[in-house]
Amino acid sequence: MIMTGPLMGTFAPNTGRWVVCSKSPYTGIWGESNCGSWFGAEIKKAGYDGIIISGRSNIPVYLEIKDEVVTIKDAGLLWGKGTYYTTKKLKEIFGNKKARVACIGQAGENLVKYANIVSEERAAGRTGMGTILGAKKLKGIIVKGSNTKVEVSDEDKLRIAINVARDNVKSAISTKTLKLFGTSSGLDMFNVKGELDIKYFSQSKWNRASQISGITMAQKILVNNRYCHSCVIGCGRRVAINEGEYKTDETEGPEYETIVSYGSLLLNDDLESIVHINKKCFDYGIDTISSGGVIACLTHHFHLGNITPEEIDDIKPEWGNIKIAEELLERIIYRRGIGDVLAEGSDALATKFEISHDEIATVNGLEVTYHDLRSNYGMAIAYGIGGAHKGPSHNLCDMYYVLMGIPFEEINAPTVTLDVYSDNKDMAKACSIMMDYRALYSSIIMCSFCNPLPSQVAALIQHATGIKFGINEVKSYGERILNMKRLFNIKMGLSPKDDKLPQILLKPFPDGGSAGRSPNFEKLRKLFYNYREWDPITGIPNEKKLRSLNVNI
Repeated sequence: MIMTGPLMGTFAPNTGRWVVCSKSPYTGIWGESNCGSWFGAEIKKAGYDGIIISGRSNIPVYLEIKDEVVTIKDAGLLWGKGTYYTTKKLKEIFGNKKARVACIGQAGENLVKYANIVSEERAAGRTGMGTILGAKKLKGIIVKGSNTKVEVSDEDKLRIAINVARDNVKSAISTKTLKLFGTSSGLDMFNVKGELDIKYFSQSKWNRASQISGITMAQKILVNNRYCHSCVIGCGRRVAINEGEYKTDETEGPEYETIVSYGSLLLNDDLESIVHINKKCFDYGIDTISSGGVIACLTHHFHLGNITPEEIDDIKPEWGNIKIAEELLERIIYRRGIGDVLAEGSDALATKFEISHDEIATVNGLEVTYHDLRSNYGMAIAYGIGGAHKGPSHNLCDMYYVLMGIPFEEINAPTVTLDVYSDNKDMAKACSIMMDYRALYSSIIMCSFCNPLPSQVAALIQHATGIKFGINEVKSYGERILNMKRLFNIKMGLSPKDDKLPQILLKPFPDGGSAGRSPNFEKLRKLFYNYREWDPITGIPNEKKLRSLNVNI
């Protein structure tokens, strides 16, 4: 399912994203990824709220949408090509450079379990949505619409609500910081706090971190900001490298998670090489968090002596050696040698080499993202109870971001006064409320960096859709969405025993910003379950909760 959200096309702030959902081929539970670019807006302009794709083709095909005319066409000439070529060629065939494309690269074709769908240097990643298209032999979708006006319930009131929300977002300090330095603006601070993941979660601080920060990117290679449809922030980086081995014309700069996965996680301090790898990952259509995580995992266990060169095609991974990481990436894409195992993910690597899953940084089969939970205990819930959604994700309740001071008093989330090292009822409550709120966000679909007041979000929804929407609806709709995803995951076989964290993420560091600290995850888990009214044995919300949410099972 590729969906646009009820605010798409209204120019409400940062609602130009689109979302793709399916059962994940990687985790076996709910799979979801939302993506920037202008592809979703074009779907809306063509007259559709979304696209549902069922079945599969016997030959490679692509989907062409031009307003009400929808055609399935042969994609044989595109199969085996990267996303850059595919995007350019589809526009040539279509005859309009302003058409929008979402497609897969070789990773999706070869069914790498964490393949992405890429839309013009933006990616729907993490849970293998590109793998789904590869299995369906659907190379991509090109769409062009002619309807520029979206029907709304109350145009005048919506216009006022949009202006209020936009002004609020524009005035935020976080907006100004993201505009200047992008999503990696906080990297230096994270290094000091102990939030930056280094040397596959085994090192607390790194004196080379500043070489790959958002500030360094802005100083050395930044060309311009990148804005998605209806964005008022511009956190995207357009970069260029004028000389040297990684010389390139203007291209999309790496986001924070990519900078960690191919930077600090591997002890690689060469920012230009990360730009190079990032571009390759866009072209191949592969998730940078999982691919970098798998390569770092292999490197870590190689140096612990758990893996020998003879077992991995005579490759000898080295910390800081991006050339070897790039070679491993190529093997993953084409499933050559050890790449065939790595294409299945970190858990498959652990099984292959009989490594304890406590020493692999995954939850429910998905690599965790890169905000270390030892520096912010709320991230323990975001990662350890990822089965409430799609698996471990910083965006599940983004406590790493929220606890920097973003106010959510309107929805009774105790975020402003909460200490990052709390493993008490208030932390469980804050995580639960924010998890519901972000579930609503990913449904409307609003970028999580955009934080107008919840009452302002409610006004946007009400005046666009005509549905009565206030703070109570903000809370109840989000809670219903999250619980429905939880119930789906339980139907897929998930249970409370899967809500756990590997020890590699919990071992306290002797030094650094989080020295000696680690959350009591079991305590947090029990408090979280209790607050949400989930049965500790089945994980299912109790009957009273289900009735209040009007959910039947």
